Amino acid sequence: MSRIEMQIQELKDQVTLCFVDENRWQFIVDGLLMTFKITLGALVLGLVIGILLSIIRSAHDQIGKKALQGPGGLLLRLLNGAAKLYLTVIRGTPTLVQLLLMYFVFLKDWDNKVSVAILSFGINSGAYVAEIFRSGIMSIDKGQMEAGRSLGLGYVKTMQKIILPQAFKNTLPALVNEMITLFKETSISGYIGLNELTRGGNIIQSATFSPFLPLMAVAVIYLAIVMFITWIMGLIERRLRESDRR
Repeated sequence: MSRIEMQIQELKDQVTLCFVDENRWQFIVDGLLMTFKITLGALVLGLVIGILLSIIRSAHDQIGKKALQGPGGLLLRLLNGAAKLYLTVIRGTPTLVQLLLMYFVFLKDWDNKVSVAILSFGINSGAYVAEIFRSGIMSIDKGQMEAGRSLGLGYVKTMQKIILPQAFKNTLPALVNEMITLFKETSISGYIGLNELTRGGNIIQSATFSPFLPLMAVAVIYLAIVMFITWIMGLIERRLRESDRR
């Protein structure tokens, strides 16, 4: 048997050991499903938090100082101060530390680890989505808001019907990048005992003492999904450019 044939046979044996024997491939599949579950849940929560905070922050920045003097202005100043504190704390501390604090301290009585992970990653993502959306809202010409108000729309309706759709369009690439970052950050969920994709590879590695194939499989899966998301994003951007030309 030639050297190349021996290497091929050794690779086959490693594949069989890591993925076929005892159906170890299920650790990868189950881990991927867990990763998707955490990512989607955290993404929805992060979008909700981010949009609300971006509206509060942009409203505070856009409203004149005189309008901030009344009771409503006082409430807006308090909300803006709370939002700035939230953004400072979340963006200034590591995601892993936030996850561990959420699991071992703030939600230590919760039995559902998936909910803890979703809440932790959602709160973390919300801080970044808030700044992304705020930059998108602030990039919209002030005349858009004035036009909406002149048509008889209130502030909330104007934001909902006119400002936010344009802001979403302007910030879509940044939002997709945040989604990709969130997807990859879920790899630290194993620290609280969740069998997500990365930990699935680690379990196979521990059982077979073969680190290369399991971890390489995990890396390839992450890369393939990120490339797919990037491809979809490219299609959406081309559609949006075509709609602008019409």
